[in-house]
Amino acid sequence: MKILNLYAGIGGNRKLWGNDHDITAIELNPQIAKIYQDFFPQDKVIVADAHQYLLEHILDGWDFIWASPPCPTHSRLNNVFTVGKTENTTNPICYPDMQLYQEIVLLKHHFKGKWCVENVISYYDPLYPPPRSRQPLLLDKLPYYGFPKRDKRTLCWKGKIVRD
Repeated sequence: MKILNLYAGIGGNRKLWGNDHDITAIELNPQIAKIYQDFFPQDKVIVADAHQYLLEHILDGWDFIWASPPCPTHSRLNNVFTVGKTENTTNPICYPDMQLYQEIVLLKHHFKGKWCVENVISYYDPLYPPPRSRQPLLLDKLPYYGFPKRDKRTLCWKGKIVRD
């Protein structure tokens, strides 16, 4: 399977995928990308902005795209620390980073393969809730992805949105 691993970090999710795939990892931080490459020398590692890379390479023949974009601005915990705060505090109120949803919309409408966008459970109702006719599934119950069981419960809908 040809996999694009966006926001790869040091490969937390990648370690469960095995070595039978052609994997391209995108990571912005060169030091973190080096650690990833040390862990997974057979993968192609590109130091680049994952959001822009997806836009420019979405049609490059991927079978599966995994995206795990930064989540602090969507986090329930972040919202607890910002309620009633002003811009003069250490945790100011901020807009959720909507690049997450830009990627979901892009993938939903322009990518024909399998994909997952992983993120935290947000402090607001998701803009793309799971389809009403489908029940949430555990990622480790989806054999067509071919990935081993995960240590934690990760919700995944056939609508492709993944949340921990």
